[in-house]
Amino acid sequence: MSEDTRSETYAELAAVGPYGVRPGHALITMVEPHPGHEYAYNRWYEDDHYYAGAMAMPWMYAGRRWVATRDLQLLRRPEKSAIAEPVTAGCYLSTYWITDGRYDDHMRWTVGINKRLNRDGRVYRDRTHVFTAFQDHEATVYRDGAAGPRDFHALDHPYAGLVLQVVDTDSPGQRAELLEWLVSRHLPKRVTGSPSAMVTVFRPTPLPGDRMSYVQQVEGVDTRLTLLWFLEADPRECWEPYFTGLDTAVTEAGLGRVELLAPFVPTVPGTDKYVDQLR
Repeated sequence: MSEDTRSETYAELAAVGPYGVRPGHALITMVEPHPGHEYAYNRWYEDDHYYAGAMAMPWMYAGRRWVATRDLQLLRRPEKSAIAEPVTAGCYLSTYWITDGRYDDHMRWTVGINKRLNRDGRVYRDRTHVFTAFQDHEATVYRDGAAGPRDFHALDHPYAGLVLQVVDTDSPGQRAELLEWLVSRHLPKRVTGSPSAMVTVFRPTPLPGDRMSYVQQVEGVDTRLTLLWFLEADPRECWEPYFTGLDTAVTEAGLGRVELLAPFVPTVPGTDKYVDQLR
């Protein structure tokens, strides 16, 4: 006997609200499996949670997982980070795009489904959320202008690497100054001639009060920016010429502090590739 899934409601919901392709929102989550749980965590995430806890949900239309092997972890800056303690913590990063204007709708569903997954024993406990936040899209800066993939393609295009950059400021006003400086001056100059095809800029949004208890409330809602640099080269091959000094450039501009600069490479879905290189 089939369950009542209220199928008739789906036709009503499809007829209302935004349904563009712009990534108006993102979920960016950096997680550390507890020692000894690396393989089990990876299999749980890839075989179940990536789909049941993310991609199967309404309005979350693209996703990609990334991994930092030990050599990539050791490239991170700064040594003392407000995000990760130690700065090497958080070897897996997942990034998801959510349709512009559909954040509230998605959140209602994601809170409900995660409560259900929790009740059904489908949540892996032996992990730590190092940096998990839903984010609102602020800007995308392209290296090649109108040519090449757009930001809505970014999680499906086979980029060779990604750099996560988190910048903290002292006030909402300073964050606005930082955003303007990044978009109009700093990022266009940095991506020119670089392996980075685009940089997406987000600001964190607070999690709802009925979120799962193991996920901490988001910090820096009014003062933080999160940048994703999408690379056409392995970050190990271009770290020195392009990313060394990226943190000091922000400091020298007097507009904030880079609290994390972390390189990743894409996982290979359905495999345990790189799991033996995390420690």
